Amino acid sequence: MENTHKTTIGHTIGAIALVAGTCVGGGMLALPVDTGAIGFYPSLLSLFIAWIFMTITGLFLVESSLWLERDAHFMTLSSRLLGKVGKYICVFFFLFMGYGSLIAYASGGSILLVSFCDSVFGLTVSRVEACAIFSAILGLVIYFGTQLIGKINTILVVGMIISYFAIVGGGLAEVKGVMLTRANYTGMALVFPLMLATFSYQMIVPSLTFYLNRDPRALKKAIVIGTSLPFIAYAIWELIVLGTVPYEGAMGLKHAFTQGFSATEPLKHYVSMGWLSVVAEMFAFFAIVTSFLGIGLGLFDFLSDLTKIKKKGWGKLALILLAIIPTIFFAILFPNAFMTALEISGGFGDAILSIILPVLFIWIGRYYKRYESVYIVGGGRFALSVTALFAVFVLSIQIYKLI
Repeated sequence: MENTHKTTIGHTIGAIALVAGTCVGGGMLALPVDTGAIGFYPSLLSLFIAWIFMTITGLFLVESSLWLERDAHFMTLSSRLLGKVGKYICVFFFLFMGYGSLIAYASGGSILLVSFCDSVFGLTVSRVEACAIFSAILGLVIYFGTQLIGKINTILVVGMIISYFAIVGGGLAEVKGVMLTRANYTGMALVFPLMLATFSYQMIVPSLTFYLNRDPRALKKAIVIGTSLPFIAYAIWELIVLGTVPYEGAMGLKHAFTQGFSATEPLKHYVSMGWLSVVAEMFAFFAIVTSFLGIGLGLFDFLSDLTKIKKKGWGKLALILLAIIPTIFFAILFPNAFMTALEISGGFGDAILSIILPVLFIWIGRYYKRYESVYIVGGGRFALSVTALFAVFVLSIQIYKLI
């Protein structure tokens, strides 16, 4: 179907911010802790590899989304292109990833909200209350749709960028070159499951197709720029944390990994400026909220596609409740879900949902169903095969880590 609508610059910028904000979330807080064991240069190489593959699969989803009707989401794509088996696999992993990610972000966000209420207002808020408030407010934002999310998310991303550069400005001067030379390339494979989670945004691509009026050029810009900005941000962030915080010792990265701390915790102990702790919490809050909004939007649209409930009136409210109530329940039930949920969602959920399924969509749609495309990702069967092999490799690593 040929696009007949022009996309405004504002919409394109909003879509870029939504992709970038969805990528730069909990992964930013977890990545330096997980990669501390292998060192900076192996981390940078693995980050680059993950970025390449996760950008390509997003473009695969752009191509396949443009084949179908305006509101088609993952389930419709799977049903049309992969049949009943593919449909059930898609449903399971989309719900697994969607709810798993929201539970992780609700858990992390509630901790930040408790700290904020105590330090700013002197209020004692329980984690249960904070979890419910955090999830309910963001659920309300999602309820009002992509237009509001795009505007709010753009503001949040700006706040995240400002706080990020404040941390970078405070931390760069304290980076020690000798700490960057430690390298363990043999351990690179073990970080790929979390690497995929750090670039996880594919769930929102069908929603972006609608938001950008099925404009292939705007969609390509949103994906490529929206993933490139997080890659640069992650690379600098790795430089700051791995060049400032030692791996061994009290409040080192190894200690943070065993205790399940985010990267901002050990960083605060090794940077001399006192204001950094406040900025670090601001950054963590922006990162988690932007990811929650992106994943929440994708889950909301998917539930509509799955249940065939229309996104208006009481149906819209029902869909929001379906997305938010289980999130609140399990985030309260599993208060330490943050790090574990991110890694497992990357190793299993992203490997299958964000890589293998998009590859299958393109392979079947192009070479078996012979759909006509208004946008085609280059590389042919070779690119599809290499991408699928990478996903199988990551799946194997995640299974190995669990046994």
